[in-house]
Amino acid sequence: MTPARTAVEAPPRLPEARGEVSHALRARLLGGGSALLPGAGRIARAAPYGEDLQLALHLCYELHYRGFAGVPDTLEWDPGVLGIRALLEHRFESALRHDCRTAPDAGEALAALLAEPPGGTGVSRFLVSSGTPWHLREYAALRSVQQLREADPHLWVVPRLRGRAKAAMAAVEYDEYGGGREERMHSRLYADLMTDLGLDPSYGRFVDLVGAETLAASNLMSLFGLHRRLRGALVGHFAVLETTSPPAASRIAVAMRRTGAGPAAERYFDEHVEADAVHEQLVRRDVVGGFLDDEPAHAPAVAFGIAATLLLDDRFGDHVLDAWSRGESALRGPLPARPDGERPGPPAREGP
Repeated sequence: MTPARTAVEAPPRLPEARGEVSHALRARLLGGGSALLPGAGRIARAAPYGEDLQLALHLCYELHYRGFAGVPDTLEWDPGVLGIRALLEHRFESALRHDCRTAPDAGEALAALLAEPPGGTGVSRFLVSSGTPWHLREYAALRSVQQLREADPHLWVVPRLRGRAKAAMAAVEYDEYGGGREERMHSRLYADLMTDLGLDPSYGRFVDLVGAETLAASNLMSLFGLHRRLRGALVGHFAVLETTSPPAASRIAVAMRRTGAGPAAERYFDEHVEADAVHEQLVRRDVVGGFLDDEPAHAPAVAFGIAATLLLDDRFGDHVLDAWSRGESALRGPLPARPDGERPGPPAREGP
């Protein structure tokens, strides 16, 4: 198989706006003056989980990762852009705290992650039972926004941890980055998976096609990672991913084999079944346990991180399953045809 990436990749292009807030922010990133930035009142009126606000947050956060083609690197620390990011974050975080206000304590929340309800539903269960090649291609495109940077947002927390928690976090992340081997980095494995499925593996390629539910789940990692005060929430987020990943990955691996997706597509999920099963114990015992031993006052933050992650994962899953159950696309536009010209799947839904 041809490697998914053989050269230095250019930054992604700036996504199209989805409302007044993202339009104004996009104009600023493209060279407009600070006067173009959206006002606090406009942001306060934006739906916290909606297309406009979540895309605007994505634009702000991406400046701290790869950036965008044609957008100066200096805008990463532009005071005006940072001020808008703070308003967007406040709107998003306030909604999350309201919706997670009845979350269980950290111990109960961690214990609940280990139990899969009998007869449960979810995207991975749909894929293993009913998934077709077009479902798998859509799923890969939807998840690519997060998976092509996979562990990067979690690394922000490493300097903010101490002792046992820091050492364990670094050990898990070492595996996420392929144990020092580029071809085994999980983000690279995901790019190879996309190639097997006939999708362009370029970073940021499908942002314009994914909805707010996908962007919100991705933005949550950056929100938690970029704020020291939210380090406990990021630890909780990390615990959810490492604990719930193996059973879901096992089901999707079966779906990949059943549909003949290809060896790289299978390998990505096989890797997560094996690696995350080991990581789960390390994360619970040493990352979460070590963190709470050092900073027990942050137990409510860990619980919030778990609850917020599950909330947004459920919103993503509900959106995808609702579309698929109607025989419709969960994307905002059609996927490109496979290189062989095949374009299976239903028509995509219109607009935002």
